[in-house]
Amino acid sequence: MTKSLHDLLDLGGRTALVSGGAGYLGSSICEALAELGANVVVASRDGQRCRAQVASLLDSWPQGRHLALELDVTSPVSVTDAVQHVRDHYGGLDILINNAWSGRKNSWESIEEDDWYLDIDISLNSVFRMVKRCYPLLKARSGCIVNIASMYGHVAPDYRLYLGTDHANPPSYGAAKAGVLQFTRYLASFLSPDAIRVNAISPGAFPHAVTRENEAFMQRLEAKAPLGRLGEPHELKGVVALLCSDAGSYMTGQNICVDGGWAVW
Repeated sequence: MTKSLHDLLDLGGRTALVSGGAGYLGSSICEALAELGANVVVASRDGQRCRAQVASLLDSWPQGRHLALELDVTSPVSVTDAVQHVRDHYGGLDILINNAWSGRKNSWESIEEDDWYLDIDISLNSVFRMVKRCYPLLKARSGCIVNIASMYGHVAPDYRLYLGTDHANPPSYGAAKAGVLQFTRYLASFLSPDAIRVNAISPGAFPHAVTRENEAFMQRLEAKAPLGRLGEPHELKGVVALLCSDAGSYMTGQNICVDGGWAVW
Protein backbone atom coordinates (compact mmCIF):
# COMPACT_ATOMS: atom_id res chain seq x y z
CA MET A 1 0.00 0.00 0.00
CA THR A 2 1.31 3.45 -0.91
CA LYS A 3 2.22 5.59 2.10
CA SER A 4 0.76 9.07 2.40
CA LEU A 5 3.09 12.03 2.47
CA HIS A 6 1.99 12.63 6.06
CA ASP A 7 3.13 9.13 7.03
CA LEU A 8 6.41 9.45 5.13
CA LEU A 9 7.33 12.64 6.96
CA ASP A 10 6.40 11.32 10.40
CA LEU A 11 9.42 11.08 12.72
CA GLY A 12 7.45 9.97 15.76
CA GLY A 13 9.51 7.70 18.02
CA ARG A 14 12.82 8.56 16.37
CA THR A 15 15.74 10.25 18.09
CA ALA A 16 17.84 12.95 16.42
CA LEU A 17 21.16 14.38 17.59
CA VAL A 18 21.96 17.86 16.24
CA SER A 19 25.42 19.27 16.86
CA GLY A 20 25.34 23.05 16.94
CA GLY A 21 21.64 22.65 17.65
CA ALA A 22 21.35 25.88 19.64
CA GLY A 23 22.87 28.03 16.91
CA TYR A 24 21.45 30.25 14.18
CA LEU A 25 20.68 27.50 11.65
CA GLY A 26 20.69 24.68 14.18
CA SER A 27 17.67 26.08 16.00
CA SER A 28 15.50 25.86 12.88
CA ILE A 29 16.81 22.37 12.16
CA CYS A 30 15.79 21.26 15.66
CA GLU A 31 12.37 22.86 15.25
CA ALA A 32 11.75 20.97 12.01
CA LEU A 33 12.62 17.64 13.62
CA ALA A 34 10.52 18.31 16.72
CA GLU A 35 7.54 19.40 14.63
CA LEU A 36 7.67 16.07 12.78
CA GLY A 37 7.61 14.20 16.09
CA ALA A 38 11.26 13.38 16.76
CA ASN A 39 12.96 13.39 20.14
CA VAL A 40 15.62 16.07 19.63
CA VAL A 41 19.00 16.21 21.33
CA VAL A 42 20.20 19.81 21.16
CA ALA A 43 23.99 19.68 21.51
CA SER A 44 26.61 22.42 21.59
CA ARG A 45 29.34 23.86 23.80
CA ASP A 46 26.91 26.42 25.25
CA GLY A 47 24.82 24.46 27.72
CA GLN A 48 22.67 27.45 28.64
CA ARG A 49 21.65 28.04 25.02
CA CYS A 50 20.93 24.33 24.60
CA ARG A 51 18.64 24.35 27.61
CA ALA A 52 16.85 27.45 26.34
CA GLN A 53 16.35 25.81 22.96
CA VAL A 54 14.95 22.65 24.56
CA ALA A 55 12.56 24.75 26.65
CA SER A 56 11.34 26.40 23.45
CA LEU A 57 10.86 23.04 21.75
CA LEU A 58 8.90 21.69 24.71
CA ASP A 59 6.64 24.74 24.67
CA SER A 60 5.65 24.06 21.07
CA TRP A 61 5.99 20.26 20.88
CA PRO A 62 5.66 18.91 24.42
CA GLN A 63 5.14 15.33 23.22
CA GLY A 64 8.86 15.04 22.42
CA ARG A 65 11.53 13.84 24.83
CA HIS A 66 13.93 16.66 24.03
CA LEU A 67 17.33 16.90 25.69
CA ALA A 68 20.02 19.57 26.10
CA LEU A 69 23.54 18.22 25.89
CA GLU A 70 26.88 20.00 26.21
CA LEU A 71 29.17 18.90 23.40
CA ASP A 72 32.59 20.04 22.18
CA VAL A 73 33.03 18.46 18.74
CA THR A 74 36.79 19.11 18.84
CA SER A 75 37.16 16.83 21.87
CA PRO A 76 37.11 13.05 21.33
CA VAL A 77 36.27 12.60 25.02
CA SER A 78 33.35 15.01 24.84
CA VAL A 79 32.00 13.33 21.71
CA THR A 80 32.30 9.87 23.25
CA ASP A 81 30.59 10.99 26.46
CA ALA A 82 27.77 12.68 24.54
CA VAL A 83 27.05 9.62 22.42
CA GLN A 84 27.05 7.41 25.52
CA HIS A 85 24.59 9.81 27.14
CA VAL A 86 22.29 9.51 24.12
CA ARG A 87 22.56 5.72 24.29
CA ASP A 88 21.72 5.69 27.99
CA HIS A 89 18.85 8.16 27.70
CA TYR A 90 17.15 6.91 24.52
CA GLY A 91 18.56 3.46 23.89
CA GLY A 92 19.67 4.36 20.39
CA LEU A 93 19.90 6.97 17.64
CA ASP A 94 18.09 7.35 14.32
CA ILE A 95 19.28 10.69 12.94
CA LEU A 96 22.63 12.48 13.18
CA ILE A 97 22.94 16.04 11.90
CA ASN A 98 26.45 17.48 11.85
CA ASN A 99 25.87 21.20 11.98
CA ALA A 100 28.38 22.52 14.54
CA TRP A 101 30.70 25.23 13.32
CA SER A 102 32.83 28.03 14.61
CA GLY A 103 36.06 29.43 13.28
CA ARG A 104 38.38 32.37 12.92
CA LYS A 105 37.34 34.99 10.38
CA ASN A 106 40.67 35.35 8.65
CA SER A 107 41.49 36.60 5.19
CA TRP A 108 44.12 35.01 2.97
CA GLU A 109 46.59 37.64 4.18
CA SER A 110 45.92 37.12 7.90
CA ILE A 111 45.42 33.36 8.22
CA GLU A 112 48.20 31.36 9.88
CA GLU A 113 48.74 27.62 10.26
CA ASP A 114 47.14 27.48 13.71
CA ASP A 115 44.02 29.15 12.33
CA TRP A 116 43.91 26.71 9.42
CA TYR A 117 44.24 23.64 11.66
CA LEU A 118 41.59 24.89 14.08
CA ASP A 119 39.05 25.58 11.32
CA ILE A 120 39.67 22.22 9.65
CA ASP A 121 39.32 20.45 12.99
CA ILE A 122 36.00 22.12 13.78
CA SER A 123 34.45 21.93 10.31
CA LEU A 124 35.77 18.63 8.94
CA ASN A 125 37.49 16.48 11.54
CA SER A 126 34.53 16.89 13.88
CA VAL A 127 32.22 15.30 11.30
CA PHE A 128 34.48 12.25 11.26
CA ARG A 129 34.47 12.11 15.08
CA MET A 130 30.71 12.34 15.31
CA VAL A 131 30.02 9.75 12.63
CA LYS A 132 32.63 7.35 13.97
CA ARG A 133 31.20 7.43 17.50
CA CYS A 134 27.55 7.40 16.41
CA TYR A 135 28.00 4.68 13.80
CA PRO A 136 27.11 1.68 16.03
CA LEU A 137 23.87 3.34 17.13
CA LEU A 138 22.92 4.37 13.60
CA LYS A 139 23.76 0.92 12.25
CA ALA A 140 21.46 -0.74 14.77
CA ARG A 141 18.51 1.35 13.55
CA SER A 142 19.40 1.84 9.86
CA GLY A 143 19.57 5.53 10.58
CA CYS A 144 20.53 8.54 8.52
CA ILE A 145 23.18 11.25 8.57
CA VAL A 146 22.89 14.80 7.28
CA ASN A 147 26.03 16.92 7.07
CA ILE A 148 25.68 20.69 6.83
CA ALA A 149 28.17 21.85 4.23
CA SER A 150 28.14 25.16 2.34
CA MET A 151 27.91 26.63 -1.13
CA TYR A 152 31.57 27.52 -0.58
CA GLY A 153 32.34 23.81 -0.53
CA HIS A 154 31.70 23.62 -4.27
CA VAL A 155 32.07 27.21 -5.58
CA ALA A 156 34.71 29.81 -4.77
CA PRO A 157 33.88 33.00 -2.88
CA ASP A 158 33.85 36.11 -5.07
CA TYR A 159 36.61 38.22 -3.54
CA ARG A 160 34.90 41.38 -4.78
CA LEU A 161 32.09 40.88 -2.27
CA TYR A 162 34.50 41.39 0.61
CA LEU A 163 36.49 44.38 -0.64
CA GLY A 164 36.25 47.38 1.65
CA THR A 165 34.42 45.48 4.41
CA ASP A 166 35.35 43.99 7.78
CA HIS A 167 33.94 40.65 6.60
CA ALA A 168 36.22 37.86 5.43
CA ASN A 169 35.86 34.34 4.15
CA PRO A 170 38.83 32.24 5.29
CA PRO A 171 40.33 29.74 2.84
CA SER A 172 40.05 27.05 5.51
CA TYR A 173 36.24 27.26 5.54
CA GLY A 174 35.60 26.31 1.93
CA ALA A 175 38.35 23.70 1.97
CA ALA A 176 36.79 22.04 5.02
CA LYS A 177 33.28 22.13 3.56
CA ALA A 178 34.53 20.60 0.31
CA GLY A 179 35.96 17.83 2.45
CA VAL A 180 32.59 17.39 4.14
CA LEU A 181 30.94 16.93 0.73
CA GLN A 182 33.44 14.28 -0.34
CA PHE A 183 33.21 12.54 3.03
CA THR A 184 29.43 12.51 2.61
CA ARG A 185 29.77 10.67 -0.70
CA TYR A 186 32.29 8.26 0.79
CA LEU A 187 30.01 7.44 3.72
CA ALA A 188 27.00 7.01 1.44
CA SER A 189 28.94 4.30 -0.37
CA PHE A 190 30.59 2.51 2.52
CA LEU A 191 27.66 2.68 4.95
CA SER A 192 25.10 1.56 2.40
CA PRO A 193 25.45 -2.13 3.43
CA ASP A 194 24.16 -1.01 6.84
CA ALA A 195 21.19 0.77 5.22
CA ILE A 196 22.47 4.10 6.54
CA ARG A 197 21.66 7.02 4.26
CA VAL A 198 24.12 9.94 4.17
CA ASN A 199 23.38 13.28 2.53
CA ALA A 200 24.51 16.90 2.74
CA ILE A 201 22.89 20.31 2.64
CA SER A 202 24.78 23.31 1.24
CA PRO A 203 23.22 26.54 2.51
CA GLY A 204 23.92 29.73 0.62
CA ALA A 205 24.02 33.17 2.19
CA PHE A 206 22.27 32.97 5.58
CA PRO A 207 23.99 35.89 7.35
CA HIS A 208 23.65 36.49 11.07
CA ALA A 209 22.04 39.65 12.43
CA VAL A 210 25.37 41.36 13.08
CA THR A 211 26.40 40.82 9.45
CA ARG A 212 23.08 42.18 8.20
CA GLU A 213 23.90 45.53 9.80
CA ASN A 214 26.26 46.21 6.88
CA GLU A 215 23.67 47.24 4.30
CA ALA A 216 26.11 47.68 1.42
CA PHE A 217 27.52 44.19 1.96
CA MET A 218 24.00 42.75 2.21
CA GLN A 219 23.06 44.32 -1.11
CA ARG A 220 26.07 42.70 -2.76
CA LEU A 221 25.13 39.30 -1.33
CA GLU A 222 21.54 39.67 -2.46
CA ALA A 223 22.62 40.58 -5.98
CA LYS A 224 24.69 37.38 -6.25
CA ALA A 225 21.65 35.12 -5.95
CA PRO A 226 19.14 34.74 -8.80
CA LEU A 227 16.31 35.03 -6.27
CA GLY A 228 17.73 38.41 -5.29
CA ARG A 229 17.54 37.96 -1.54
CA LEU A 230 19.17 36.31 1.45
CA GLY A 231 18.18 33.04 3.09
CA GLU A 232 16.22 32.77 6.32
CA PRO A 233 16.85 29.86 8.75
CA HIS A 234 13.31 28.47 8.40
CA GLU A 235 14.01 27.89 4.70
CA LEU A 236 16.16 24.90 5.68
CA LYS A 237 13.25 23.11 7.34
CA GLY A 238 11.86 21.55 4.17
CA VAL A 239 15.10 19.92 3.07
CA VAL A 240 15.80 18.71 6.61
CA ALA A 241 12.36 17.10 6.70
CA LEU A 242 12.98 15.41 3.35
CA LEU A 243 16.42 14.00 4.11
CA CYS A 244 15.67 12.87 7.68
CA SER A 245 12.37 11.13 6.96
CA ASP A 246 11.09 8.29 4.82
CA ALA A 247 10.11 10.91 2.24
CA GLY A 248 13.78 10.79 1.23
CA SER A 249 14.28 7.05 1.73
CA TYR A 250 15.74 6.55 -1.77
CA MET A 251 18.23 9.42 -1.47
CA THR A 252 21.83 8.98 -0.41
CA GLY A 253 25.13 10.56 -1.33
CA GLN A 254 23.40 13.77 -2.41
CA ASN A 255 24.18 17.43 -1.76
CA ILE A 256 21.13 19.68 -1.86
CA CYS A 257 21.86 23.37 -2.36
CA VAL A 258 19.61 25.83 -0.54
CA ASP A 259 21.24 28.97 -1.89
CA GLY A 260 18.69 31.03 -3.79
CA GLY A 261 20.32 29.81 -6.99
CA TRP A 262 23.75 31.25 -6.03
CA ALA A 263 25.74 28.52 -7.78
CA VAL A 264 23.86 28.40 -11.10
CA TRP A 265 25.68 31.35 -12.65
